[in-house]
Amino acid sequence: MTMPLLDKPIGIRAANLADAGERAAIDAYVRAHIDATPFHLTGWSVGVARGCGQRAHYLVAEQADGAIAGVLPLTEIRSALFGRALVSAGFGVGGGILADAEAPAAALAQSAWDLAQRRGCPSLELRGGPVPAGDWQMDDTTYLGFVRDLAADDEAELLAIPRKQRAEVRKALGNGLAIRIGRHHDNLKAHYAVYAESVRNLGTPVFPARLFRSVLSEFGESADILVVSAKGRPVASVLSLYMNGTVYPYWGGGTAEARALRANDAMYFELMRHARERGCTRFDFGRSKTGTGAAAFKRNWGFEGVSLPYARRVAPGAAARDTNPNSAKYRAMVAGWRKLPLPVANLAGPFIARGLG
Repeated sequence: MTMPLLDKPIGIRAANLADAGERAAIDAYVRAHIDATPFHLTGWSVGVARGCGQRAHYLVAEQADGAIAGVLPLTEIRSALFGRALVSAGFGVGGGILADAEAPAAALAQSAWDLAQRRGCPSLELRGGPVPAGDWQMDDTTYLGFVRDLAADDEAELLAIPRKQRAEVRKALGNGLAIRIGRHHDNLKAHYAVYAESVRNLGTPVFPARLFRSVLSEFGESADILVVSAKGRPVASVLSLYMNGTVYPYWGGGTAEARALRANDAMYFELMRHARERGCTRFDFGRSKTGTGAAAFKRNWGFEGVSLPYARRVAPGAAARDTNPNSAKYRAMVAGWRKLPLPVANLAGPFIARGLG
């Protein structure tokens, strides 16, 4: 990524996330930046810290006159199973350096590495943004991002979906599924039950319920939950974030019943409709690993995958942490987790997942 140079001196400081005024100034900068994501907002850092007990750091690059020239949200991850790392942004699929020019970007990268060393973190991970020069490893083959414009109305949205998937969506809409959208306790309770079963079935531990509550609280009206029910039973649900005219369906899943009911198809189509009603013009389907069923599902909806550049710096002699559930290291664990009774998985899962980052 080519960026302009700034001729003014650049200073880096740690933001005080307890200061409402400072948070407002940072968020204003983030919302005005073309490359920003919800994971750059201070609410994400604060919500993750409260929800998972991992420490938030937030670096700000400033010009000599005090104007913000760049930011870098960071989460300090400490886990007995997965190790230690400084991650931007923790528990997000985006983040990384957000800056106006090369000078603040470089200064933020170096300051983040210095912070990682001081905090005893052998690696620093940047999920998006410009890749710094120097001792950084870039990975632009593991993950794909899927984003496209929303259509003008329901019929145009259906026509934007390739024919085979369009037929599945029409069937889903005819299954008599109930849709409710909100931000209250009953929405959270239904969402967590569905999401917990969904990730257990995939063989991965569920995040703490407090993470979802904290993020929803921090984002306020810029987040909500859509729940799909069949005969009064929640079968699919998604917690979405909204920013700058884009909807980000982030934590979503379905129960064992969802596939036969095509509940996930109904869920995403109804979310597209809801997002249009909120004034959104873009739908960010999030990331998926290259070559997976999840990536194929998104392509079936008419989304083209674009490589997501991630960067990592590792201290000499140290090994990068591995949190990929598809790696050989965790294959037996994933297979065993799928067989756990749901109450057991829900009890043990949050203690493990809070260290994934």
